Amino acid sequence: MDTIDTAAFWDGVYADRPAADAPQPNARLTETVAGLPPGDALDLGCGNGGDALWLARQGWHVTAVDISAVAVAQLAVLARSHDLGDHVTPMRADLHTSFPPGAFDLICAHYLHTPFDLDRTAVLRSAAYALRPGGRLLVVDHGSIAPWSWNQDPAIRPPDPRDVAADMALAPETWTVERADARRRIATGPDGRTAEVTDHVILIRRTG
Repeated sequence: MDTIDTAAFWDGVYADRPAADAPQPNARLTETVAGLPPGDALDLGCGNGGDALWLARQGWHVTAVDISAVAVAQLAVLARSHDLGDHVTPMRADLHTSFPPGAFDLICAHYLHTPFDLDRTAVLRSAAYALRPGGRLLVVDHGSIAPWSWNQDPAIRPPDPRDVAADMALAPETWTVERADARRRIATGPDGRTAEVTDHVILIRRTG
């Protein structure tokens, strides 16, 4: 499927959902980033903007990218309404064809899954290279299928987080894998239902 069709799909997803007035950040982000000194952050696949807004409140300057123009426009409105417009830069970007420019102290990619063509390994490797020395890349993947997921194929087996990190083939003298594990939590879906889900968490720090 080409870029226009992919963007149209995700535009439809966000257009069909009521825009949240106060979207919540992902739990793995808050537990990992709390206490880190703020700097420049890149949010890959920003969605409803909960992570970007939370980071901005902690003092980070956030570039928040998504393929959906609808999601990006909604986040721009939200950032201004929360007086965070100076700290959040929403940007439409198709990671299948390009990676946002710049160097960052934190890059996060939460649930960067799609039914369309995307070389995730290449995207995550580009993210690692976009880190400043001392910067961290936080990747959180679905380790289980939630009842509200768009993909309910029981044959899908999410890759082990250690394999995700290994597939990036990063030089150990420059990048350190600080975390590659699975954690369970109770999640709330868009329709208000709750369920226990598993997160696969990868945290990589650029040391060189």
